[in-house]
Amino acid sequence: MKHTRTISTVLAAAMILSLAACQSGEEDSSQTDVPAGVAVQVEEVSRQTISTENKVSGKVVADGQESIFVAVNAQCTAVYVEAGDTVSAGEKICTLDMASTLSSYNAANISYSSAVQSYQDQKAVFDSQIALYEKNLSDLKALKEIGAASQLEIDQAELQLESAVATRNSTLSQLEAGMQSYKSNVEQLATVLENVDSGGNVISPVAGTVVTLNATEGGYVSASMPVAVVEGVDTMKVQVSVSEALVPKLGQGDEADVTISSLGVSTVGTIRGIEKAANAQTKLYTVTVALDEDIEGLLSGMFADVTFHTDTSADAVVVPTEAILTSGSTQYAFVVEDGVAKYTEVTIGLTGNGVTEVTSGLSEGQQLVTVGQSYLADGTAGAAPLDAGPASPDSSG
Repeated sequence: MKHTRTISTVLAAAMILSLAACQSGEEDSSQTDVPAGVAVQVEEVSRQTISTENKVSGKVVADGQESIFVAVNAQCTAVYVEAGDTVSAGEKICTLDMASTLSSYNAANISYSSAVQSYQDQKAVFDSQIALYEKNLSDLKALKEIGAASQLEIDQAELQLESAVATRNSTLSQLEAGMQSYKSNVEQLATVLENVDSGGNVISPVAGTVVTLNATEGGYVSASMPVAVVEGVDTMKVQVSVSEALVPKLGQGDEADVTISSLGVSTVGTIRGIEKAANAQTKLYTVTVALDEDIEGLLSGMFADVTFHTDTSADAVVVPTEAILTSGSTQYAFVVEDGVAKYTEVTIGLTGNGVTEVTSGLSEGQQLVTVGQSYLADGTAGAAPLDAGPASPDSSG
């Protein structure tokens, strides 16, 4: 959003006193009482990228020993480090022949994505059909009121609707069961491939020193023994717990915003670990975020807020959230056109930090009222915009 400007919108116009003087000499006092204007702030609607922001709280912990396991027996085709070497987070330890496992994982992901899409498509079809049946039933009831439809027709429409709902529930239940089965398969394979990239390379999740190395070129690694053990250097990371709804949207290597309020520091971190199993008590998944810079005064045990950016929408109409008003189930905003406030209903999409995506109702270049809109009505006349700088909320009234 840009080009912030302030305008004065006049709620009502008074007749010019000189016109009153031309009357028969009798002055109407209501015509001399000029109502006050409403100071509003406007911004030009623009298009930009927006991401859903998911904020969670966690704690800073110190890196310690990290045992790197691969939950499958596999042959080692190359080794890149030796015991005693220093490695960085994300550095390759060795390469394993895991073509079959990687292929199975990719196939499982495709099957799961296909099942999700099938579920969503079928649900959309059923929802559309049921909406038609509901409208038909509503129309028949209205027709019966004027004697143009019979009770028999209404009873048949109700049975048709009930049958459609039952079919939808049964079908979606079966599709959901299949979808969960595919999801479980993906999660099991993801556990096997933890700390393994798409090329079959075992990577170190932390920076530090390799204190134990059990991989040898041409040899085999076992699921019961760590491929390597890395002693972490004096670096810090943040561990947070996230819901099952959020964890599928996160991936190793994704960036996240990290704020340590006690130090007044905001920085960027990188996801280095995602637990594949939820905590038995909390049902939450632990996500580890490595800090990309050294922070003076940072201590283990400090609280930190982590913001994950997901569900990105590019080239979207994005406006300040406070510009959107709500009345019942309707959301709307005001724009200024030729000095007149115009009411417009909007449909919203993603929400970010103080901003909201508008998927319909607004277009790029319009002058959107962001402060003072609560005092406007559709068609309120006003003066042309003035380049007077941003108005403060206190000036509204």
